[in-house]
Amino acid sequence: MLVAGVSSMILINKRRVMEIFPASVTKLWNEWEIRVVVLLSLFFQIVLILFGNRRKYIARNWVRVIIWLTYLAADWIAAVSLGALSNLEGDVEDKSSELNNVLLAFWAPFLLLHLGGPDTITSYSQEDNELWLRHLLGLFVQFCVAFYIFLRSWKGKLLNILAIPIFVAGLIKYSERTWVLRSASSTHFRDSMLPRPDPGPNYAKFMDEFVLKKREGYNVSIRLGAEISKMISRSHPAAINNGIPDAAILQDAYYFFNTFKRLFADLILSFQDRRNSQSFFQNTSWEEAFKVIEIELGFMYDVLYTKAIVIYSRCGFLLRFISLSFTVSACIAFSVFVKHQYSVIDVIITFLLLVGGIILEMYAIIVLLSSDWTMLWLSQHKNPLADLIYRSISCCQFCFLFSSRKRWSNSMAQYNLIGFCIKDKPIKFLGVQKFFHIYQMLEEHHYKSFTVVTPDLKRLIFEQLLDKSRSASDIKACRQLCAHRGDQVLGEMDCFAKFGWSIEAEFDESILLWHIATDLCYYTDLNKNSISVKNTKCEACKLLSDYMLYLLVMCPFMLPDGIGQIRFQDSCAEATVFFQDKKPITNRIQASEKLLQVSTEILPSEVKGDRSKSVLFDACRLANSLQSLEREEQWQCEKKWGMISLVWVEMLCYAANQCRWNHHAKQLRRGGELLTHVWLLMAHFGITEHFKISQGYARAELVVS
Repeated sequence: MLVAGVSSMILINKRRVMEIFPASVTKLWNEWEIRVVVLLSLFFQIVLILFGNRRKYIARNWVRVIIWLTYLAADWIAAVSLGALSNLEGDVEDKSSELNNVLLAFWAPFLLLHLGGPDTITSYSQEDNELWLRHLLGLFVQFCVAFYIFLRSWKGKLLNILAIPIFVAGLIKYSERTWVLRSASSTHFRDSMLPRPDPGPNYAKFMDEFVLKKREGYNVSIRLGAEISKMISRSHPAAINNGIPDAAILQDAYYFFNTFKRLFADLILSFQDRRNSQSFFQNTSWEEAFKVIEIELGFMYDVLYTKAIVIYSRCGFLLRFISLSFTVSACIAFSVFVKHQYSVIDVIITFLLLVGGIILEMYAIIVLLSSDWTMLWLSQHKNPLADLIYRSISCCQFCFLFSSRKRWSNSMAQYNLIGFCIKDKPIKFLGVQKFFHIYQMLEEHHYKSFTVVTPDLKRLIFEQLLDKSRSASDIKACRQLCAHRGDQVLGEMDCFAKFGWSIEAEFDESILLWHIATDLCYYTDLNKNSISVKNTKCEACKLLSDYMLYLLVMCPFMLPDGIGQIRFQDSCAEATVFFQDKKPITNRIQASEKLLQVSTEILPSEVKGDRSKSVLFDACRLANSLQSLEREEQWQCEKKWGMISLVWVEMLCYAANQCRWNHHAKQLRRGGELLTHVWLLMAHFGITEHFKISQGYARAELVVS
């Protein structure tokens, strides 16, 4: 964060560097360097406020790249601008230059505003939150630099006085950002939710009384009881405003958010939390359940990556009013009293800074009012004022085309091993990519695609978790459910003896086995009868199969530790060699036919050994066994795909439960992840290992006779 100091040192020697350029270029740059970097700083703020919140519901790489580049460049440019301004103050040659430098120094507090950043993004990643101390130091250093510029330019003019309210606004914005980063850092976020230390019932006092009564000759025994469980009321406020869309769902989501946000700090939950959550989710529809989860995760994103914890508070509204009113007043005063005394170009740039700051602040306020936080507040107040505010917000949303109702991308990435191996998506500019050695990096992203999370898939996941939740009578049983990754389904359908070997393998191996086998069965059935693969269970299998492989290849940090990428590479290598020998293969149906024609009577490991970790032909063996269910067990095609879909859902739930909280939090800034939604849904059903309090206090009483 000491970029300002470093940039100032660099600018001191700028003339030496510029000697290599013609005198005309050097002169032009000396005249425009400050103007260019200040306008760039304003431009980066515009990009950040427009795109900062869109990564919440857009999962595409281009959004992340734009935000990443802009986020890094914005602070750097603002700091360099301050350094350039501090260096410029010493270069005063005549009265006109001195007067103009007063105007240039007026830009310094605007750079503090820019360093404070927009409300829609405070940190690009969780790691930025951990660097809040660095930002605190940056706040001190940058404010000192800006104040130094202000003092050196002080001439007692009105423009010097107008800089003071902008300084206040900039200090507010920068302080807000630093405070939010501190609050969202893992240590402080966790500490903010820790309950008071609980010593429990007084054991020493109880035992003293027990020993005393025993010594007095009484027959003493202990009567044990458990803490009385009380269901915490979730009744909505009497003033609920049903005119607000999803009013009841918003309040349910906020109630559960305040409880289950502890999962994002790796804290424990109690049996009361479990019962309250189960009582709601076991008696609601899958649509409402997933909508509650969407809103909860939206709240969590806002807490971790935006200024939500400040701006959605009384103090935040007051600070926003102060900063906006100060900027507006400075703009009015400048346009009325000051603008005629200075260079036209610099006056235009100053107006851009003032008006741009006001517009960005107004835009931020409209985005603030369009959020679920505001809708939650309005849903709790049923009066004409609340209705008027809601109608005004709706009008602004229509006029500015805000898509505030989109809470996450509602998409899931897809990755297919066979498609990757047969190269069924030609790559453009292949020679150029290989020349710059970026082919392998871009190849993985080239074969990644996105598809919508279908309602049928959500229903399938919800119904299976609902059945599991109802079958678990206590916390111990719920924890046992977390360990199942397909074995329970196979056991219930009397198929474990036939397919258990594929589930008992390491988890990454199971994913690859079932992914390839699912593909082979899918394209075989598609070739025989395209209608058979149109049922919802079959489509769910294909979606989950490709999604789980995407997690294995592109997001291995979300899965249990293993050698999944080695297995994937070896399997791809073996498949590529096989397909090259069987040319021509132009589509996945042909590839599936060729693979299933290979006899797997002898286990592949007995022929090849275990040096290569490829599972290609083990997956062919699994696919043949799955296809044999229709011939040998007289299963209908729908029943086969029903079993495969349940295995995939169970594997998905196992992966969700095994993924650490910080990785789930990380994916919130990438458009959201289906795995995270499943993880939180499982927790609401009580299927998580975070429930550590199973009974509460023991109520022991002395029985004296």
